Amino acid sequence: MKTIEATEFKEQFLALLEELDSDGLAITRHGNPVARVLPYEVSHADLIGRLRHKVRIKGSIFTTGSHWDVPVLNLDSCVT
Repeated sequence: MKTIEATEFKEQFLALLEELDSDGLAITRHGNPVARVLPYEVSHADLIGRLRHKVRIKGSIFTTGSHWDVPVLNLDSCVT
């Protein structure tokens, strides 16, 4: 965890927030830790169901909707 003096934190506040890593930042005053700044964690569970009633599905979700004409090989004529 990176540490920074309170006066430096006050001067560089916005820049420090932009480069804040997952460990956070310890703020000290006269060498003693007084505060810790941590990034806000977003819960991905809140995203589940967010698009309900906003997305419409047309057709089948199990197919591409394309029909492929693939020739069938006659393996009986290939026997040597």
